[in-house]
Amino acid sequence: MKDFSKELSFKTSRSSGAGGQNVNKVETSVTVLWKVAVSELFKDDEKILIQEKLKNRINADGFLFLTVSESRTQLMNKNKAIEKIVDIVNKALIVPKKRTATKPSRAQKQKRLDNKKKLSDKKENRRFRL
Repeated sequence: MKDFSKELSFKTSRSSGAGGQNVNKVETSVTVLWKVAVSELFKDDEKILIQEKLKNRINADGFLFLTVSESRTQLMNKNKAIEKIVDIVNKALIVPKKRTATKPSRAQKQKRLDNKKKLSDKKENRRFRL
């Protein structure tokens, strides 16, 4: 888990939605930007992995961006934005394990067939016969 918060840049804007004068006057919404290709903390293969997994969040200029406007203060939104972008990038770096195909054992197959037979017999006994 790498902390690359020193490589981030920020933009502020006015938040949308309800809030009265605070929304109309104060720039509390924070957009965090990170240029993936120029990062010095990540290796080239990690950068490629990040770019592939987060390609829908990276714009044409190569910036990964995230906007947060949950809180009423700019500082809280900035901290939350840093936390979220670090979390997103760290999750993107996780490579899932390859699944190895396995076959069901003979006992499992027999158990499944026995259950099917029991159910079939139960339903057969329910039938009305003349």
